[in-house]
Amino acid sequence: MHAAESAGVQSAAQADVPSAPASWRDFLVLTKPGIIFSNLITAFGGFWIASAGTFNLDWFLLLIYAMVGTALVLASGTVLNNYLDRDMDAKMERTKKRATVRGTIKPSVVLAFGIILGVIGLSLLYLLVNPLTALLGITGMFLYVWIYTVIFKRTSVWGTFAGSFSGAVPPVMGYVAVTGSLDMTALILYLILFLWQPPHFWALGIRRKEEYRAAGYPLLPVVKGNYVTKVSMMRYIVLLVPVSQLLFLYGGDVRVGPLYFFAATIMGLIWAFMCYKGFKTKDDDKWAKGMFVYSVNYLTLLFLIMVVDSTIMNL
Repeated sequence: MHAAESAGVQSAAQADVPSAPASWRDFLVLTKPGIIFSNLITAFGGFWIASAGTFNLDWFLLLIYAMVGTALVLASGTVLNNYLDRDMDAKMERTKKRATVRGTIKPSVVLAFGIILGVIGLSLLYLLVNPLTALLGITGMFLYVWIYTVIFKRTSVWGTFAGSFSGAVPPVMGYVAVTGSLDMTALILYLILFLWQPPHFWALGIRRKEEYRAAGYPLLPVVKGNYVTKVSMMRYIVLLVPVSQLLFLYGGDVRVGPLYFFAATIMGLIWAFMCYKGFKTKDDDKWAKGMFVYSVNYLTLLFLIMVVDSTIMNL
């Protein structure tokens, strides 16, 4: 691990003694609610398109179990990520006030909190949803916590790529909660999230490049610069457009109609055009902020339209 910027910060980040009483908000922030919410939207989308047209008490209970279990597994991963990254977080402006950095919560408590959330979430998925959904959950946790956080994030420019393998799991968990099996539709959902993540995160990386550089993260914009990052972002976005269309073109048991197809196409092309404009901009920070905001709205709208259209098609 890298050393903190000062002995004071280091002791606050790594000491096993809290500097002040922790509140429930400190524990909530550790779970990164924004990340959980956005991932639950995709998990709900996967669940819904696998079960559109089915509304009864059993369906409703399965939905609750699947979403709560998935949320707890996601929270476990983010808490463990905070635990492992506390030394690096001390060096970044946007993360240096976290409870793990300030020493408000003991590192041992953070570790225990993360493990408990994971055990409860995985047990809920295994016992009340199905074993395959639980297996996907623990696989995603392993990829996120160990492969991404411990290995690639700190050592390689491929960190964002490696992180996409775990970040693409939630919609598949939602889908498999209903179907109990993997199929082509599950793969398409996975690929949509897999391709969406790098350009989304690299937009943030360009805006916060100097913070990541100071913390020692070998993020693509830090190592290769903005131009190479923009080229890489364009590659993913261009691939995302036809992959997102596959949900309509493939068919199968999931039914989405022209509304989804045209929305996915138009929104994807708009994102690609915004990325293209980045090669001509004189203000990379402003451009990257716009790209980041659009990426969040793109994903939310894509899955909301997916839900609406599959409902219409199953009426």
